[in-house]
Amino acid sequence: MNQANFAGAIDSENEGKLSLPTGNEASRWDSLLEQARVDFDAGREPTFVRPEVLSSWKRSRDAGIDPSHFAYTSPPEDEVRQIQADHAELIEVAGSIMENLLAYNPDGHINLTSAQGITLSCCGRDLTPVGSILTESEMGTNCTACCLKQQRLVYLLNGENWKLALRQRRLQCTAAPIRDADGQMIGVLTLTASQDNFHYHTLGTVQAAAEAIRQQLMLRALLAEQTSILETLNEGVIVLDRSGTIKTINRYARQIFQCEARAGQQIDERLNPENLRLATMTFCNDREIIFTPAEGQRISCLVSVMSAPAGGRVITLRENQRIRAITRRVMGASASYTFDMLCGSAPALQVAMDKARSSCRSDSTVLLTGESGTGKELFAQAIHNGSPRSGEPFIAVNCGALPRDLVQSELFGYMDGAFTGSRRGGAAGKFELAEGGTLFLDEIGDMPLEAQASLLRVLQESEVVRIGASLPVKVNVRIIAATNCNLIRAVETGAFRRDLYYRLNVISVPIPALRERSSDIPALTEWFRQKVCAQLKKANVQFTPRALEALSQYPWPGNVRELENIVERTINMHSGLLIDAGDLPDEVTQYSQRLPVSSRSSAAQSVRLDDNERAHIITTLSALDGNLRQAARQMGLSRAGLYNKLKKYQISVDDFRRQSLSGSPR
Repeated sequence: MNQANFAGAIDSENEGKLSLPTGNEASRWDSLLEQARVDFDAGREPTFVRPEVLSSWKRSRDAGIDPSHFAYTSPPEDEVRQIQADHAELIEVAGSIMENLLAYNPDGHINLTSAQGITLSCCGRDLTPVGSILTESEMGTNCTACCLKQQRLVYLLNGENWKLALRQRRLQCTAAPIRDADGQMIGVLTLTASQDNFHYHTLGTVQAAAEAIRQQLMLRALLAEQTSILETLNEGVIVLDRSGTIKTINRYARQIFQCEARAGQQIDERLNPENLRLATMTFCNDREIIFTPAEGQRISCLVSVMSAPAGGRVITLRENQRIRAITRRVMGASASYTFDMLCGSAPALQVAMDKARSSCRSDSTVLLTGESGTGKELFAQAIHNGSPRSGEPFIAVNCGALPRDLVQSELFGYMDGAFTGSRRGGAAGKFELAEGGTLFLDEIGDMPLEAQASLLRVLQESEVVRIGASLPVKVNVRIIAATNCNLIRAVETGAFRRDLYYRLNVISVPIPALRERSSDIPALTEWFRQKVCAQLKKANVQFTPRALEALSQYPWPGNVRELENIVERTINMHSGLLIDAGDLPDEVTQYSQRLPVSSRSSAAQSVRLDDNERAHIITTLSALDGNLRQAARQMGLSRAGLYNKLKKYQISVDDFRRQSLSGSPR
């Protein structure tokens, strides 16, 4: 080949019509390149060298790289191992593709390098050791270095290498960059082959191999992203093939079934759904299904099924137990009262509280009896919070407020389609919602007889059967029942089941009526006064001793609930800071007036002198807008003496100063 033909072959690279030399033609090209190298070394500008190769020669010469000295250099072994670990996925993906590429170039050598020019792996002929540094600054002009520099597909003829030892191998090279999903170069794939087996098709196969590595890495990244999404979902996901074999199961589904299911298993055989086959189900949305993956293990889930490509299925699951926990949070299914919050020190109340505290130590059923308004639910909450179940739900149900035909569905739940108007997918009853905690059944005496039979079964067997279901569901619930009626009389008249009464009345806690603990009325009044004043943002209104006397004499048919109502009503309607007996509602004052004089006088004599003195101080401070100096002078006290009495009677002068419009300091 003459120089003109050589130049034409070289220029044809830019047109994508490479005609790479083989055999004797390659030898002639080597001779021309050798001459070009002689000219270059002599300081003359070589005529027939590709511009990018010539630029690399000049950089290699300027860097002082000795072309006659040849030895591969590499970082320390531990550093090489770390570099390989950092590129483990690239090495793994490229491995099989490099082996396939080698099959078309049996006498070749293929090496994979990092974007920093460190050899990560190789196959074929034993040429480039793993760890070798192939950068231009280290090895001079070579094919991998040219690719790193130009970041595109390149080839290098034998005579174009900088190192003499590489030129003596009589091998041609081509290299292609490997890019990530963002187009950044992350490595280089280089093929070295004999001159006879190196032609323009070789460049295409190397380019295709580099692109295959890129596509595989992108696919892996996509799969890893999808897997990460599946693993972080707060619902179970199972992907099936057309035969019902599990292909993928995410973390949440594994937790639901306690790792009983895994890829490669037949879903219906492994999870054993009741009365259906998931493998043949085409579609459903939030259907409740019970799985029995192991003996004695029953797992209730809301299941949705969607078709997938190639006849498969995608199944999503939400465990009913978790859904119920969310429902309980939304419902506010918790108990707030404790025994310390129950106000009163009367002996009758203390007896009831002692019995209630004793009931906290067991899971036995408790029956609270007492008139309406005595605080039975407060006792139930206190028992729950004092028991080992305090961290679990507390569900209260007023049996008397439920429509007769809905009592059983509310308490025990129902299946999908159990009755007209039922919610799609069914619903859990209050027993299932209270799982692990306490179910408070208020007004138990008003429960219909048919529901009483179902309740008896729950108490005996610790399981509920939903309406429309054929199999029971085990429940772990403590029952606290309450009633304001005489259950013994209801049993005798046939309105209440005798066997259920004995099941409920294991621990009986009678709660006294307010008239049976009238000594607690002043303390309760004070508690409600503070509560109402805070809610209404009113000044520190006080009840006079005569008002407290009238409240203590009243029989309170509505008990504590009525007392709270009277206190709130009175504070709302009164504009002053002192509430006297005449300011109370008519039902209280009229009852007090009907009492015999002897009763009234004896009651009046029981009012302590301290109460009168406290009321006098409050009246004086109110009239003087909290001016302590004037109040002390008017009452004939020193200021120090007045301060002592304020402390004794727990009177805050700020409550009276806030009423002053002047705002001047006292």
